[in-house]
This record gives sequence, structure tokens and C-alpha cells, in this order.
Amino acid sequence: MIDLSQKMQDAINEQIANEGFASNFYLALAYWCDDQALEGCKKFFMRQAEEERMHMLKLYGYMSESGICPVTPAIPQPPAQFDGIKDVFEKVFEQERKVTTSIHNLVKLAVSENDYNTQQFLQWYVDEQREEEAVIRTILDRIKIIGEGGQSLYYIDKEVDKINLEVMAAEAAE
Repeated sequence: MIDLSQKMQDAINEQIANEGFASNFYLALAYWCDDQALEGCKKFFMRQAEEERMHMLKLYGYMSESGICPVTPAIPQPPAQFDGIKDVFEKVFEQERKVTTSIHNLVKLAVSENDYNTQQFLQWYVDEQREEEAVIRTILDRIKIIGEGGQSLYYIDKEVDKINLEVMAAEAAE
């Protein structure tokens, strides 16, 4: 059994809420994209929503392995309206940066408490966030190159779909 301080329990429960919000945020984005006829972007965000849910469940499992019942959080409503595809991915990048900061804060807490088990557990999240941010940066870079507008949306959607397939292939190879 892993001994988690109350402070660490509270911080992990907060991260559970962060991951739950991220999952719902991506789900809202998927259906915004569906409304805009951006099928590739919808698929990307649906996969992201499921991935964030898995991140949340992994935290639940860690708490449970520690003999602690995790708190199922109330999750705030994510935004549902956006000014365009560039705005969508800029907000996604902001969201991923917030999650990265919260993961780093969890690692700092684990280090300060000499909680080696939690430090080891969180390393996967540190690596995952680096990858998540890199993917979104790539998409934003491609949007800058392609531009925004009628025909550009078609190409952006195809690029996001291609990136989605590349990420899925990389995950399957792991």
C-alpha cells in the first residue's frame, strides 16, 4: 500500500478534476467541429476526449491502489463557441499548458514530500504532456502556413486528420 499525505491526496483529486474537464472540453470541441463539417478535427478531438478520460481513470486507479477512495469531482461546463479553427487550437494549447503546469506542481509536491512512488507514477504524465503540447504546436504551425478561410479549412481538416492518424500509429507502436 502506498502512503499518500492528505496534501497529495487533495492534489491528485484536483488533477482528476483537471483531466475530467479536459475530456469534456475536447468533447465540446469535437461537436463544434462536427457543426463546422470538420470531420478530421472532430475525430482528433474525440480521440483526445477519450485519452483525457483515460488519464483521469489512471489517477483514480493510483488512488485506489493507495487504499484511498478518490473524489469524483463536479466538472465545470467547457466553452462551446469559438471564433474559428485557429481560436480552437489556441484554446487547446492554453488548456494543455494548464494541465502541464498542474502535473509539474504535482511532481514538485511529490519531490518535497519524498514521495518516490508518486514521483515515478507522475513521470508518465510529464512525458505525455510534452507530447501533447508538441502535437498542438504542430497543428498551430500548419494553420499559420495554410491560413484560415473557406478552402483553407478543408486543408486544415485534412492535416489534423493526418496528424491524428500519425499519433494513433505512434501510440499503437508503444
